[in-house]
Amino acid sequence: MTIFIIAMVCEAEAVRRALGDDVRIIVSGVGKVAAAAATQRAISEFGATAICNAGLAGGFGDAVRVGGAYEVARAVEYDYDLAKLNNTRIGVVDGRTSPYFDLRLASVFQPMTLATGDRFNDSPADDALIAGELGATLRDMEGAAIAHACELNRIPCYSLKVVSDVAGSGAMTGQYLANKNSCLDALADATIRWAENLPRLEFI
Repeated sequence: MTIFIIAMVCEAEAVRRALGDDVRIIVSGVGKVAAAAATQRAISEFGATAICNAGLAGGFGDAVRVGGAYEVARAVEYDYDLAKLNNTRIGVVDGRTSPYFDLRLASVFQPMTLATGDRFNDSPADDALIAGELGATLRDMEGAAIAHACELNRIPCYSLKVVSDVAGSGAMTGQYLANKNSCLDALADATIRWAENLPRLEFI
C-alpha cells in the first residue's frame, strides 16, 4: 500500500483533487520531526510499503521556475551538522558516509536534488550552502526526513515538488504567498501525470 505524507492541508487538498478521495494521505504538519513521525506511523500502523511526498518547495538557479514540477532524485538535511564531532560533511547523518538519501523516480519530470531543513528564511549563508556546497536546486522542510525514515524501513520513497519561490527573485515569504494558489493548481495537474507513471503502486 502506498501512502502520501504531505506537510500542509492545502497541499493535501491539491493531491486529493488530482487523485480522488480514496487516496491515502497523512497530513504531517511542517518540519522534519513531524514528517518523519508521520512516515513511521504510515509504515508501522497502516502498513505502508511505499511512501509518496508531494508539495510546494523553494528553488535555486536557472534550472527551475515558479510553477514548475520536479521529481526528487536525492535529498539532504542541510541543517544536520556533525562536522566537528565526526569530521564529516554537513548533512551526513551519523553512521552514514553520504549526505544524500536516494529516492525512486517515476521519470515524468526533471530530477533534482532537494535540501531539507527546519528553517523558512532568506539567509544568504543557507542559500550558499544549499545551492553551492550541496548542489541542491530545491528546498523544503520535510522531504529528506521522509526519505530518511523510508531508508531505515527499507521501503521506496517518491517525491514531487512544485516550485513556489526562487532564491534571488524577492523575499521568499512574499513570493510564496503571491504564487501559492497557482502553484497548488500546478501541483494538482502534475500529480495526475506523476501518479499514472509510478510503478505498480496501490493507492487505495
